[in-house]
Formats: sequence, C-alpha cells, structure tokens
Amino acid sequence: MFFADILETEGLGNRSYLAGGVRAAVVVDPPRDVDRLIAAAARRGVRIVAVAETHVHNDYVTGGLELARLTGARYLVPAGASVAYERIAVADGDVEAIEEGLVLRAVATPGHTPHHTSYVLEHDERAVAAFTGGSLLIGSVGRPDLVEPRLTEELARAQHASAHRLAAELGDEVAVMPTHGFGSFCSSAQAGGERSTIGAEKASNPALVQDVETFVGELLAGLDDVPAYYAHMGPANAAGPVPVDLTAPGLADAGEIARRLAAGEWVVDLRSRMAFSQGHVAGSVNFEVEGQLATYLAWMIPWGKPVTLLAESAEDISRAQRELARVGIDRPAAAAVGSPADWTTDAVPLSSFPRATFADLAAVRGRGEDVVVLDVRREGERVGGWIRGSVHIPVHQVHQRLHEVPAGTVWVHCAGGMRAAIAASVLDAAGRDVVAVDDGYPAAAAAGLALVTPAQH
Repeated sequence: MFFADILETEGLGNRSYLAGGVRAAVVVDPPRDVDRLIAAAARRGVRIVAVAETHVHNDYVTGGLELARLTGARYLVPAGASVAYERIAVADGDVEAIEEGLVLRAVATPGHTPHHTSYVLEHDERAVAAFTGGSLLIGSVGRPDLVEPRLTEELARAQHASAHRLAAELGDEVAVMPTHGFGSFCSSAQAGGERSTIGAEKASNPALVQDVETFVGELLAGLDDVPAYYAHMGPANAAGPVPVDLTAPGLADAGEIARRLAAGEWVVDLRSRMAFSQGHVAGSVNFEVEGQLATYLAWMIPWGKPVTLLAESAEDISRAQRELARVGIDRPAAAAVGSPADWTTDAVPLSSFPRATFADLAAVRGRGEDVVVLDVRREGERVGGWIRGSVHIPVHQVHQRLHEVPAGTVWVHCAGGMRAAIAASVLDAAGRDVVAVDDGYPAAAAAGLALVTPAQH
C-alpha cells in the first residue's frame, strides 16, 4: 500500500508532495509554511521520515530545513548543490528507505539546474511515481535560464537528455509528479493538465517528441521574463531559511498609514480590484489577495522595503502574510482591517478611478478622444498582437518607468484585468489619471479596436 498526495501552492503555481505507506512518509519540495504538511501527515496517520529537495529553488523559500528540524526527518539535498547546512547529500542512484517495501530512488536529471535530481517512488521494487521537480513537467520542462546566462543552452540540452532518461528508465504507467508547471514562472511554457504519466509525456511533451536541436531552439526562443525576486530565493535557500513567523503583525491606524506612505513605504490594499477602484487610500497600491499576490508584489517591490497590508478581514491579512512568507517577505511592517474610511486622514484622502471594457475604449477612440493606451502584458504575450498605437510596459516594470508613460488619461489593459488593476493603482498613486480596462483581451477585436499582428508590424 502506498499513497502520493498533492499539496497545491496555487499562487506560485507549484506543488509539493506527501508520499508514503502505512506508517511513514516522505515530503518532496516543501513550501515555507510547513504546518500544512505536518497537518496532512497527521490526517494520514504517518510520520514524516524524510524530506527531499529536487534542487535549490529559485522561485520560493523552501520549508525543507525547518520541516526536517521539526520532525527529525532525514533531509535529502542533491550532492551538487552548495548549501551552508547539514544535510544528506544525495547522488544519482542513492536509495532512501521510507518503510518496508517502499523506497525513494534518486535520479540525476540536470537541466533546470546543474544539480537537479528527480526521485522515483518504488513500491515492492516497482516504480509507481516520479517526483520530477523542475525537470519533466506536464507538457513542458522547467526553464534552464535561472542559474547563469552562460549555462542556459548547456542546461537546455541537459533538460532534453534528462527527459529522455526518465522516459527510457520508467514504465509508461508511472505517474509524473512535477513541482513546477501550474502557472509557475519556473516552467519554460504553460503546462497543461492536472495529472500525467510517462506514457502520456512520451506522446506529447516537446522534450520527448522533438530532436534536441529543435527542442533547444524552441525552448530558448520561448523564454519569458524572470520575476525579480528569484535573485533572492536561491541564496536564501542555500544559506538555510530561518523558521517562518506567521504571528499577526501590529495594527496600524490611519495616522500610521499616512506616516508610512510619507516615508515612501508600500501600503498594499488586498481588496478586490473593483472595490479598490471605487475608493482607496491615496498612494496605496492594489494587489488582490485572490490574485497572484506573492508573485507580482515580490516582483515589483524594492527588496527589503517595508510593506503595510490593508484588508477587509483579519483572515485576508493572514492569508496574504502566509503567501508573502513563501517568497521571503517575512514580516509585514503593519496591517489594518476594515474599509478605506478607517484608513484615511485629512492629509491622505480617498482616491478612485474608473473601470471600463474594451468596448468603452473603442467608443472613446471613436469619438476622437486622444487617450493613452498602456499594454502591461509580458513581451511573450504582446508578440502575438497588440492594440494599434498602444504603449507597452510590462506590469512589473511600470513603477520603474513611469516617466515613459505619455501625458494624458491612461487606459491600462492586460489579458484579463488583474495586472491592469495593479498597474492602474501604481499610476494612480503617482498622480496620473487612469482607467483600468477590466476585460479579456479577445474582446478588443470584438469591440472593433484596430489591432496590429506580427505580420503587419
């Protein structure tokens, strides 16, 4: 008897795994907030005896060291990874016993990083699942450009070889259980599907159906922007993350919020983009707790800058704090719960801006009004086409390139509305007149807006 449970970290597009048998289990690639895994093991009635890392992660702070300390588990880290703490250095072919009849076998799969290691779960000497980390993903592979630019092509070729090794050594029925690929920026392309097997990947994964030259060429051509906070994750994980502190931050009143804004700190409103646009503290920025909060806030905020969180409930503050801790933003400077009326002073009044659709933008242009259209999608999205005359600044660069936004009322759009709302809040905080387009990009063509395609450019 064996099991392999999935633990989703949806905001970062990652998965961790709790796998084991009747009495014992291993955790693969745990997130920072390890209390979830301890609770999952308790529900299963198993003891965590091993914690395994597939690689030193670039996209989140690991909870592996802390989980091993709390549970007394053996901490398995690839031997090639340079880390500053005691661990069991795992080499290709090493086997870790979980319980009788259940073992974890290490398979060197360089590519995502030079030291990347996958783990095959074997039950009664038969492979049943492969924890592939950032190697073989569902329909894709982990990106090879996060370690060192000079190594990118070499690692891309290694990804191809590693994928073929897994496909050759494992049966078609073996479950593929990757860490990345569910919206994670560690994936080289958008992965599809919730579950897969070696056989399914052999039939469709580019790494397994393309020759190495085609695969490497397309992989390198498709790489997109890397979140800025990734630069801090690898060193934090190599040094050994400190235990996470999820106790509630101190509460701030309106006066303190005003002082923190005046000091140039970031005050982040976690409410929905609809509520924020209708009324918010002037100077605050909007990152919805329901959106990809950790990714985009950590991408944009100057590293180490104090952040104050505003929300309608203490539950939203707690949820945001947990998400931010996963990417190394450990302690909010302060927090406030309630509504904008509770957070404003005479010195810092309410602000607001309108929301609109692409049909509204078409109507404005149809009347001949001279407005600025700001496209905040990523470069990889814009290459497929854009609104004629639009200015392009990806959302994660808007706060650094405000001077490049032309004068006038700025209509901000992305692909669906969330990133447009972030960018609109940044522009509003800087004193610009903005309209947030809260609409799906396909509606731009339906509204009759003139679009440019790559062939026309």
